[in-house]
Formats: sequence, C-alpha cells, structure tokens
Amino acid sequence: MSRVGLKPITLPDGVSIQQNDVTLLISGPKGELTSPVPPGITMIEEGGIVRFARADNNKQTRAYHGLARALAANAVKGVYEGFQRDLLIQGIGYRAKMEGKSLVLQLGFSHPVNFLVPEGIEIDVEDQTKISIKGIDKQQVGETAAQIRRFRPPDPYKGKGVRYADEIVRKKVGKAGVGAIGV
Repeated sequence: MSRVGLKPITLPDGVSIQQNDVTLLISGPKGELTSPVPPGITMIEEGGIVRFARADNNKQTRAYHGLARALAANAVKGVYEGFQRDLLIQGIGYRAKMEGKSLVLQLGFSHPVNFLVPEGIEIDVEDQTKISIKGIDKQQVGETAAQIRRFRPPDPYKGKGVRYADEIVRKKVGKAGVGAIGV
C-alpha cells in the first residue's frame, strides 16, 4: 500500500488546483505549474484538501499513486513558498558573479565558464563564493544546481570546487613524503 499516495495535501490560502484530462494546473502567489496525472489515478478535492485515489491495485498503479501525490505536493509548495538550493565555491581564485542573465564562474580553468540562467530560475551571488538558486519548480532548481556543480565538483584531496551547502566532502589522505620512510 502506498503510504505517500494516501497522505492528503492541504492547499494553503491563495493556491488553487484544477484537473484537466492528464494534468493538474496548480496556481498560487508565485506562479503556475503543471503536474502530470498518470493513468489509473484520480484527484479528489474537498474543502481545501486534495487526495489521490487509484483505480486498481496493480504494481504500476500503486507506484503511480505515490508519484502523482509527490509531484502535486511539490508543485503546491513551489507556487506558495518556492524552492532554494545553495552552492558554495571553495578554492583560491575560485569565484562567481552575475553578468546580466549569465553566471560567470572562475574555477581554475584558463577561461571563465559562462552559464546561461534558464527561464524561471533566479540566481543570487553573495561574496563571490555563495550561489543561491531559487525557483518554483523543484526539479528545475535541482537540475540547475547540479549543472553548475558539474563544472568543477569538489576534489577529494583539497576539497576545491563547487559543492552543495549541506554537502560533506570526505578528503583522502595524500601521498606520504619520500623522506619520511627509511630515515
């Protein structure tokens, strides 16, 4: 039984949800999002609470039950509060700045890395080493953060690179010095 699919979603003030054939249209103070409704899943709205029901008990339908509820809950949270992902840049000479709709990163390469900010995403750079990515679509915010991190992931020896703010980088032990052995 899907425990996620059975949880109700309470709609905050100012958030409305409408169902078309195969999609949900969720609108709120920050914008509008669409969420797919898989086959065999129906949405039931009653008094500001949204529930999802499934037509049968097949394995695939049970999986879709939890998926539909999770996608709709993320869309409701996104149009009401929004999502944010923070990145930290660590390393000597590593920095970031915004130039118009482009994020310019200096990451130890011989050239700056230009990243064009996607539509619907807002990027703020604080002290040249902290990047905040904000938006209403959870998947788009996470994918944008992953793309920026992919330019220079943290290296395991010194920890230099772009990392998530809550990421813990385990450092490896470097090579032992030649003079230390057999002295």
